[in-house]
Amino acid sequence: MSADELHYKSITELSELYRRKEALPSEVTQAILNRIAKLDGGLHGYAVVLAERAMAQAKKHDSEIIKGIWRGPLHGVPIGLKDLCYTTFAPTAGGTKIHAKFVPSFNATIVDRLERAGAVTLGKLKMTEGAYTSHHPDDQAPLNPWNANYWVGSSSSGSGVATSAGLCYGSIGSDTGGSIRFPSATCGLTGIKPTWGRVSRYGVFPLADSLDHVGPMCRSAADAAAMLGVIAGADPNDPTALLAPVPNYPARIGDGVRGLRIGVDRKYIQEGIDAQVVAALLEAERTLADLGAEIREVKFPSYEKLVSQWIPMCSVETAEAHLETYPSRKSEYGPDLAQLIEQGSSVSGVEIAAIHHERLKFSGSLAALFEDIDLLLVPTMPMPIPTLAKMSEYGADPGVLLSILRFTAVFDFSGSPTITLPMGMASDQMPLSMQLVGPHLSEEVLARAAHAFQSMTDWHTQRPPIR
Repeated sequence: MSADELHYKSITELSELYRRKEALPSEVTQAILNRIAKLDGGLHGYAVVLAERAMAQAKKHDSEIIKGIWRGPLHGVPIGLKDLCYTTFAPTAGGTKIHAKFVPSFNATIVDRLERAGAVTLGKLKMTEGAYTSHHPDDQAPLNPWNANYWVGSSSSGSGVATSAGLCYGSIGSDTGGSIRFPSATCGLTGIKPTWGRVSRYGVFPLADSLDHVGPMCRSAADAAAMLGVIAGADPNDPTALLAPVPNYPARIGDGVRGLRIGVDRKYIQEGIDAQVVAALLEAERTLADLGAEIREVKFPSYEKLVSQWIPMCSVETAEAHLETYPSRKSEYGPDLAQLIEQGSSVSGVEIAAIHHERLKFSGSLAALFEDIDLLLVPTMPMPIPTLAKMSEYGADPGVLLSILRFTAVFDFSGSPTITLPMGMASDQMPLSMQLVGPHLSEEVLARAAHAFQSMTDWHTQRPPIR
């Protein structure tokens, strides 16, 4: 099989090639490393490429697969890690200059789990500084492979770019206000933000601990389910990791949506939302109904106040996370992360209590809503992907950031699982994206609903115009 036929294979397809011994991990890994060498100089998705180590891993997996040893669906599959995952074999900078040379003494739990499952680690992927909104001024930001003039999302920007461009088969992202979902949306990917605590955060640089989620970013729901099954589960090193057993997500991926109750709140998903987004979402709703889902009209809980409280809450927890280096090394910080930390240092305890109470009220109301429905259908963003010029204009208006967070931040507050997936194309030929949201620990249902949608549509198979 030629290298040109390999880079956009799904994880499932790649695994089947290995099982039939029609390809070997070393051949695939070398092909992807060649593609990285060819394209990443213009895309800037990787912070560091670990070519020698990746090839050594791949050759080890060659011998295992030849002998009939099978570790599971990720065996021999080349992936990328967001550069906030601790690795003993490469620096973990977290998008910062402060930690540019930091090499941890242990791996993040998710790194060990991926490598035990046979994944080949190609390298560390770029991200915004400290996982907030912008890249450090000294760092070259990744460029959207669909169109370099458009926003690539934050903070898992490199994960979005590399996965979309065929520079890895899947990647790890993290999400505090939308950082798995925005780059998935802007790059035409499928990303799962799991239930808070479903995936261990041990050895993952925090932005805001009570809001941070870690999950997979892939090119299909089936691939994302396979990755989630490897990284999810209890962890003695992370007492916040949930103890609930991890289902075999791929096993029921094909069960469909017949009989599932999917809620829609017309006001929440249509008022103030771009007409192209609304039209694509209505078409997605029709597709799900045609597949047998029951569409139910619902009333989404009051969310506006909570969205407005995301920045204050994030700022406080970020300030706490950076106590060892801020303000003592303030000059090494970029302006946006520094401003967030400064804000967090000035938020009062009374303000925090008010946010906490609002969060509890919203989470309780959302949990009650899921008593009557199985999933909720919402957009990922209220508008098509903005250009970089438009994002620069937005930077001066905090109200725009809150508008963009409308469909993401609330589900970080509630810890609810979501799956983000492509649902169409805008007039500028950039992807449009939707989310399915579920009650806690409903990732299995989310994955199979998204897979059912993708079995009837081809939006997830569209590729950026690069070769």
